[in-house]
Amino acid sequence: MEDCLFCKIVEGKIPANKVYETDKVLAFLDITPVNEGHTLVIPKAHYENLFEIPDDLLAEIAVELKHIGLAVQKATNAGGINIAMNNREAAGQVIPHAHFHVIPRYLSDGQKLMHGRKYAPGKIEEVADKIRNEVGDEGLSPYGRG
Repeated sequence: MEDCLFCKIVEGKIPANKVYETDKVLAFLDITPVNEGHTLVIPKAHYENLFEIPDDLLAEIAVELKHIGLAVQKATNAGGINIAMNNREAAGQVIPHAHFHVIPRYLSDGQKLMHGRKYAPGKIEEVADKIRNEVGDEGLSPYGRG
């Protein structure tokens, strides 16, 4: 995509601190890290978010995330790793090119990624029913299930 920052990185038009690359996947350091070593993993081809990535490529990215996550943890001596993805603007996606965050974590880093709240009485069952109904809908995935 012509205006996409990450596509420009893939094409070599914008420099990045690349840490891993295959013919389909690129990993590079985030320039505004949560913690040092915060790495972005992207498909080289342009897909706006998780829901556009073909299933076979997503499976390949998952394997690479495992590999890269372990490397980041070891290289940074982190106590753990968060792997996160923001999909669409309401979820905090800033760059419209699918990307996964591999974030090294430490017990002392003070980061809080998830702030939960309790359901109102009876609401959890209602929401679960709605999600179960949608999961059963074959029309949700352009790639089918399984």
